[in-house]
Amino acid sequence: MVIVIIMRGRTFKHSKKRDVILALLRSTKEHPTAGWVYSRLKESIPGISLGTVYRNITVLRRQGLVMPVTVVNGEEHFDALAEPHPHIVCLRCGAVSDISPENAAALESCVASSGIGALGIDFKRTLFYGRCPRCAPESPVTPEPQTAPAGG
Repeated sequence: MVIVIIMRGRTFKHSKKRDVILALLRSTKEHPTAGWVYSRLKESIPGISLGTVYRNITVLRRQGLVMPVTVVNGEEHFDALAEPHPHIVCLRCGAVSDISPENAAALESCVASSGIGALGIDFKRTLFYGRCPRCAPESPVTPEPQTAPAGG
């Protein structure tokens, strides 16, 4: 039996590999790259390729189940929590982390009180850059981040 999923006018066949990739993405608080996913699955799924991981992540993005967060050192990072929420990117080690709900609520409050919401914004992706707790005690970072916003 072949299960077909129709979302947003597109048809996708059900895939066990895609299910495993999504489960792995949902199982971590990391914001992994396709290479990270591949390295964890290559032994348990014989014959899986990095290309297969990329293609399945693309389908998951189209289905709205995974979102791109940012690009760090040439590698796109993904999040299985697909609702918009803010992230922080460490300028020293490149770690990508969620901002706590309490801090996110405070940021939303600032945005609401600024009047920006009246501009008719339909989508937002908020990234902050700084140092993660592991890197904070180390020497200052360079002012130019090695990151770029991920494609939408």
